[in-house]
Amino acid sequence: MKDNTKKITVAAMFAALAFAVAAMFNVIPITLVPSLPFLHYDPKDVLITLCGFILGPVYSVFVSLIASLIELTISNTGLIGAVMNFLSSCIYACSAALIYKRVRNVYGAVFGLIVSTLATTGFMLLWNWLISPLYMGISREAVSVMLIPAFLPFNLIKGCINAGVTLLIYKPVITVLRNMKLVKSGENKVTASNTAVALIIGIVLILLSVIAVLALK
Repeated sequence: MKDNTKKITVAAMFAALAFAVAAMFNVIPITLVPSLPFLHYDPKDVLITLCGFILGPVYSVFVSLIASLIELTISNTGLIGAVMNFLSSCIYACSAALIYKRVRNVYGAVFGLIVSTLATTGFMLLWNWLISPLYMGISREAVSVMLIPAFLPFNLIKGCINAGVTLLIYKPVITVLRNMKLVKSGENKVTASNTAVALIIGIVLILLSVIAVLALK
């Protein structure tokens, strides 16, 4: 199988998985911030980010687009929601993948995920301030009141959870892809020390996120 065909195959797999987890978490919604019960967590950005780490940031754009379009079939937010999902996933996955492409080790991945969390949070605050009044039927002043105490922690917690899960499952995912001959054995090499660092940081991020969720209840 040619390299381009393999990359397209892997990207298609990630797009399908991203939609599958989004659909599953749509059926079993998880609310991170009690004051925003209509905003649910789903881990599709983990899969899109992994795709960006493995194949490059350009592929994460395509996977974000495909997953957002397919998600229209199960979402009630319409085209505006699809655009929001696409831009949010792109910013998160591409920011992390671009930095990881420059610094291809666990520290580059961690730094990329931190930057992506902050960038996505900033974008979502602006997006919600501008767009939420149009489809939520509430005033911009009401949205402004919710930005810092509600939208800000939601997006930070979501980004940290996604970062933690990404770090935890990167090695198993890349190992499976290598065993399937979809990724060359010399690409995306993960050392034992890097794996240990990734696991520790991933666990810490998830624990901090859980503590933050509990503190908001």
